[in-house]
Amino acid sequence: MIKFFLLMNKQGQIRLSRYYESMEILKRTLLESDVIKKCLSRTKGQCSFVEYKDFKLVYRQYAALFVVIGIDDAENELAVYELIHNFVEVLDKYFRRACELDIMFNLDKVHVILDEMILNGRVAETNKSRILAPLLALDKMSEN
Repeated sequence: MIKFFLLMNKQGQIRLSRYYESMEILKRTLLESDVIKKCLSRTKGQCSFVEYKDFKLVYRQYAALFVVIGIDDAENELAVYELIHNFVEVLDKYFRRACELDIMFNLDKVHVILDEMILNGRVAETNKSRILAPLLALDKMSEN
């Protein structure tokens, strides 16, 4: 099961966070600071799977952004690694070369994309067209 999804920049600022298990705010803050330290301190040559407390971190870097997903032992690391890439491809398709500013100024749309892909800590959809369909429908309605 996916425990959390974080999107952060190279400076360690969290741009998006979604938790699929209930957690106190203080624990979230401590977890995020630990995850930031763990992932940002690693070199490009190191593995993208990190053992952390009672779960694993799977992360990928895209330019100045890091996508980090916390998973339990039952989840497949490679599938989650590909899920991260699929998420970024969907963002690129919707925003036409997504960047950090697109995410910051359209956070609601990024949340819709993430919610279409992951539901209650489980992967719900990976098809890019199906993921974007509700968002494109909302865009079309707002134009009229």
